[in-house]
Amino acid sequence: MTTYHCLEVEQLSVFYREAGNPNKPVILLLHGFPSASHMFRELIPILAKDYHVIAPDYPGFGNTTSPDREEFAYTFDHLTEIIEAFVDRLGFAKYALYVFDYGAPIGFRLAMRHPERVTAIISQNGNVYHEGLGKKWATREEYWRNPTQAKRESYRTAFAPDTIKNQYLDGTQDNQVSPDGYTLDIAYMSRPGNDEKQLDLIFDYQNNVKMYPQFQQYLREYQPLLLATWGKNDVSFIPAGAKAFKKDLPNAEIHLLDTGHFALETHANEIGELMLNFLKDNGI
Repeated sequence: MTTYHCLEVEQLSVFYREAGNPNKPVILLLHGFPSASHMFRELIPILAKDYHVIAPDYPGFGNTTSPDREEFAYTFDHLTEIIEAFVDRLGFAKYALYVFDYGAPIGFRLAMRHPERVTAIISQNGNVYHEGLGKKWATREEYWRNPTQAKRESYRTAFAPDTIKNQYLDGTQDNQVSPDGYTLDIAYMSRPGNDEKQLDLIFDYQNNVKMYPQFQQYLREYQPLLLATWGKNDVSFIPAGAKAFKKDLPNAEIHLLDTGHFALETHANEIGELMLNFLKDNGI
């Protein structure tokens, strides 16, 4: 069964979900925007039969402490520092990384810092290539080049209820997506003060894009085992981002699924099965 915990990390209470036998290999599940570890609610039981599964919430997301932005810098470097300290507190010497959306720049930072720890990477719409950026990113890159308060304010639409709901539904067939996930995300995003924290992260995302060459160099140098399970109808991170892994990892395994950005909402069983086969075939 899945259990629920909080661990104090640098004066923050980091919430996480845990399942499986602690003596089994570890899989660290890293969530995306605007979600939290609840996005893995269907995947965790599939993996827990054979693995020790850990899924934390980042600061400002889900049930982890959401400190004031005057006291906590909402950057991807800082979120990575917290997750790195969280992993250290749990004492994990080895783990497979599941990276989705925001989880990709956090997970790849972890991998670069501790390549010896990473047994495999599963990327589910976790992009690290310019080829994988959908059309909306052109507007965002213009904002990064010429930041104004008006442009910053315009990105409040990213966590408006209709935007969040559409992020779940776009690219999926009718009546396949439960309202549970997006309803909870809407509630998380509507908490007082959360808007400015999320706007900080949207602005800081430019530093993830700037790090793409470093992430790719890590892949070329260390050749980690990599499985991409990608919702091919995602308009944010398009399928070219999955295919691009082959440039640096010729042995990467790529699967394009007929779904959208939040692929686990419709394809948790398929992704779980792909993961189990991939990890077992590679002796993990």
